[in-house]
Amino acid sequence: MHYDLTTLPNGLRIISQDMPSLRSLSIGAWVGTGSRDETPVEAGASHFLEHLLFKGSDTWSARGISEAFDAIGARHNAFTSKEYTCYWARLRDADLDLGVEILGEMVQRPAFRQEEIDNERGVVLEEINMNEDDPTDVAHEQFITAIWEHHPLAPPILGTRDSITTMSRDTIRGYWDRRYSPESTVISAAGRIDHATLVETIGNAFGGWQGSTDDRDLSMPDTEARVAVRHRETEQAHLILGGPSLTRDDDRRWALLIADHVLGGGMSSRLFREIRETRGLAYAVHAFRMPFTDAGANAVYVGTTPSQTAEVLKLVRAEMDKMMESGVTDEELQRAKGHIQGSLAISLEDADGRMNRLGRTEISGMEHRSVDEIVGLVDAVTTDDVVEVSRAAFGGPYVIGATGPFQDADLEEFVR
Repeated sequence: MHYDLTTLPNGLRIISQDMPSLRSLSIGAWVGTGSRDETPVEAGASHFLEHLLFKGSDTWSARGISEAFDAIGARHNAFTSKEYTCYWARLRDADLDLGVEILGEMVQRPAFRQEEIDNERGVVLEEINMNEDDPTDVAHEQFITAIWEHHPLAPPILGTRDSITTMSRDTIRGYWDRRYSPESTVISAAGRIDHATLVETIGNAFGGWQGSTDDRDLSMPDTEARVAVRHRETEQAHLILGGPSLTRDDDRRWALLIADHVLGGGMSSRLFREIRETRGLAYAVHAFRMPFTDAGANAVYVGTTPSQTAEVLKLVRAEMDKMMESGVTDEELQRAKGHIQGSLAISLEDADGRMNRLGRTEISGMEHRSVDEIVGLVDAVTTDDVVEVSRAAFGGPYVIGATGPFQDADLEEFVR
């Protein structure tokens, strides 16, 4: 995979990949900070900032930003995770200067007007309310809090009603001062791009930015078997069963991709066939991974009628046990490899996919690999590798996060 990477004198990294057949580009400003970097009084500050930076600077208003992007037919947005925040835009290649100017103002010189902070506080609280009304979101938060209890990865990205309600302008500004700097930021771009022109444009907009960022505290979480239920009289129980797994950079992750896909990655997966197709116990069932710098988790989500909860959880545990005992068949191995390789190629067919991959890889400190390199690593996985990694990813200790008409004690047998 060809890409160009330049570091400005102030530490800002610029990475790009040219796609000359396009007439547009995708550009993102990735900041290496997320909810895991917040103190208790700052809980939710990373996500709050994501909202507030669109309120503009002294020279750009929120309305001005929206109208400027709208006038050139651009798309723009942002997202926050536990370890990074990204502000992005998709626009015509001829509009690069304007896109970089706006991103530069947003990231480097946010206005932090008190009236806009108070207004956006209400918006974030409504977002929290919306997530609280979604039992699937609640079950995921219950699982995350339980598996990483007392670890920086545990708190919710949105913060809490109390933390957002009481968060002051000084707290928000202080968090921005502490975590936003050129050294902690990557500008990634993909599309119709000349890298030298991109570097010059970004240098003009970001070159005078100064500052440094606190180091991130890393530690291995100490996970214990536990159940975390949010009791609600719902028509469906929302269940997540899983446990600690591999970190983001673990060399066994290629085998884990295969194990995860065979277990619950699609309509041909074991869990989908057993729980939905054969027994009709659920509409939605899937496995997923959550890899981070110093921790990881693998889990299975199922939504089912509450009276079927015990049967479903027994089936999930049974399929995990089978993966640890005998791994996958040769047919399953080849099918999973083809799925992973095909999905990767398809995901890189547009500028957004490539910009996201470049930015996420660079901000996470991972090695940039070509499609052919990844295909080779996946091809090298053996059935023995899948057995080994399954034992590392599905062997417990087990944690359940759930929403439904029951209590913690009702599900404790399934984490033993």
